[in-house]
Amino acid sequence: MKNTHLTDTQFINLELSRSILNGLKEAGFDYCSPIQDRALPIALRDRDVAGQAQTGTGKTASFLLATFQRLLNDNSEKKKYPRAIILAPTRELAIQIHKDALLLGKHLGLNLALIYGGTDYQKQLKTVQGNVDIIIATPGRIIDFYRQKAFSLNHIQVMVLDEADRMFDLGFIKDIRYLLNRMPSPEKRLNMLFSATLSFKVSELAYEHMYQPVMVKIETEEVTSDSINQFAFCPANEQKIPLLIGLLNSHKPERSIVFVNTKRSAEKLADYLAANDYKTALLSGDVPQEKRQRLLADFQESKVTIMIATDVAARGLHIPDVSHVFNFDLPQDAEDYVHRIGRTARFGAKGEAISFICEEYAYSMPDIEDYINQKVPVHRVTEDLLPELKKARTKSESSTQALSKKKAKCKNRDKGVVS
Repeated sequence: MKNTHLTDTQFINLELSRSILNGLKEAGFDYCSPIQDRALPIALRDRDVAGQAQTGTGKTASFLLATFQRLLNDNSEKKKYPRAIILAPTRELAIQIHKDALLLGKHLGLNLALIYGGTDYQKQLKTVQGNVDIIIATPGRIIDFYRQKAFSLNHIQVMVLDEADRMFDLGFIKDIRYLLNRMPSPEKRLNMLFSATLSFKVSELAYEHMYQPVMVKIETEEVTSDSINQFAFCPANEQKIPLLIGLLNSHKPERSIVFVNTKRSAEKLADYLAANDYKTALLSGDVPQEKRQRLLADFQESKVTIMIATDVAARGLHIPDVSHVFNFDLPQDAEDYVHRIGRTARFGAKGEAISFICEEYAYSMPDIEDYINQKVPVHRVTEDLLPELKKARTKSESSTQALSKKKAKCKNRDKGVVS
C-alpha cells in the first residue's frame, strides 16, 4: 500500500541518535510525515518551532523525538530535574503522549512522569518528587504540585505546548503563562508549540514565550482531509435515532464514534442503542477518570465498537481504525466539526463522516461549509434506513420493573415458592 500521507524523508537521515532510531524502527516508523519532515530538522538544531498541521499527522512524534535528542545531548555530569515538560489540554491527550513516549523512547532510559487530575493524587505527587526527566501533564494538577514545591522548573531544557488552540478554548492560558514565566528564559531552552490552527492569539503566545520561533504550516487545499468521505442527511428530530440505527445496520462500521452535544442526548441514545442490541461506551465530561480510561480501553480493544461522546472526546484521542464518525448532533462551532471528523482517516487511512442536519442544529451547517470551503453532499432519508425499533426503557420504567420483580420474589418466598 502506498503511504501517500508520508514524505520521502527517512528518519535515518535526520540527526537522531541510534537509540532513538532503534525505537522508531521497532515501532514501524521509517518515513516522516510532512510536519515531521519540516519541523524536526529545525528543532534538532535547537531552534524553536511553532507548528500547524491537521490532526492525526504526526505532531506528537515531532516534539517527542526532538525532546529526546535534546536530553540525550545533555553532557552535564550532575543532571538537575525535571529537564523537560510537555503540557496538554486534556487528560486523554496527556495519556496518549505518555504512551507514545514509552513506545518511541523505550531504549533511552529516560524517566517519565504522567500528571493529570481526577485520580492517583499521592502516587503522582511521589513520582514528580523524584528524578524525572520529562513531565507530561495537564495544567491544573501540575500547578498544584508546583505550588507545593514538589519540583522545580529552574532546570527545564525543553518546553512543549501541544494543542495550543485548545488551551485557549478551555481557559488554560493564564495557567500556561504562570508556568512559562517560572522556567528559564526562552533563549535558554528549546520551545515547541503545536496546534491544529495557528490563530492570532496562538501566534502571539508563541512570540511572547519562545525565542525567535520558526513558523511551520502544513497547508492543504482543504481544511478537512480528502481521505474522509463526508455526507449528510436531513432527518426530522423523531427520525434521528432510527436513521442512526439504520446506518449502523447497513454500513456495519468497524469502529465508530457518535458525537452529540449534550449528556442528556447521549444517555437517551445509549438507551435506544442498547435496547436494539448495540453495545456502546458513553464518554462525557463528568465520567470519572478510572471509568473513562476503562471505556477507552474497551473501545480501542474492540470490546465495544460504538462510542457515544460529547466534545470532550473531539480532541486529543488517538484511536486507530475509527472507520465512521457520526455527527448525530451538528456541532455549534465549525472548528469542532473538523476536530470531530478528524477522529477518522488518521495517518492516511480512509474514513466516513456522516452528519445529521436536524431541525434543532441545521443552522450550523452553513457555517461549517464556509469554514471547510466545500459543500457537504446531502443524501435522501429512505424507508430502508428507518427500521422499526425496540423501545428503550426509561430509568423510571427500569426502576419500576426492578421493584415489581423484587416484590414478586418476596411474595413467592413467603409462599414457599423457589424462584
